[in-house]
Amino acid sequence: MNILNTKAAILATIMDKASLKQVVCKNTKEIFEDLRKVVQSLIAEYNNELGEVDENVLLSFEDKGEFEYQIKIASDILVFSLHTNVFQFNRDHNVWKQSYVKTNPDNAYSGIINVYNFLADSFKYTRYEDLGYLVARIFINREKHYIVEGKRQLGLLQTDLSLSTADHDNLRNIVETAINYSLNFDLLVPPYDTVKIMSVGQMFEKIENARIPTGKRLGFQFKSDDI
Repeated sequence: MNILNTKAAILATIMDKASLKQVVCKNTKEIFEDLRKVVQSLIAEYNNELGEVDENVLLSFEDKGEFEYQIKIASDILVFSLHTNVFQFNRDHNVWKQSYVKTNPDNAYSGIINVYNFLADSFKYTRYEDLGYLVARIFINREKHYIVEGKRQLGLLQTDLSLSTADHDNLRNIVETAINYSLNFDLLVPPYDTVKIMSVGQMFEKIENARIPTGKRLGFQFKSDDI
């Protein structure tokens, strides 16, 4: 009897979780596509005004397929990447303190959309050593509610999973805030001690490949609240 009960429990869990994760995955993918449309619309809107000033500063969109697309803004690139898995928040996360999740823990299962900031030249010159930074990550749950983990200084952080819905206006706000943050997250000269020594082999390799590792905070500790 215990064996039968255990088997029934396992089967029920598999079916329940599989169904839940399918819903979360579907929602996240739909939001990712909604975000794609928001990005494209925003680029057209901005370019309409920027074109009157200088066509060299126009924004551009590059579709990298089902799970990724990019925006080029001046010397920066924002990469929007859809993770294919569904995640559960760890027990120390703030969402577990919210009644929305306490009432139904299934609300904490989420898909993730990551937003990374890279230098445009890193892609242009194929500098594999260059660094990109996670600007924000968007968590989407089974009811299409979301939270954003990102840069506190620009108000990108949305922490209440019960109140926020991933509609057009909210998605646009996320994109514009990420763009604004990236444009103001300047490239800094790395500390002298991090670049003062280079071997002959490294120098020849850099000359041959014309690649010098570059990142906006290369040699500095990048913290979640950096600006």
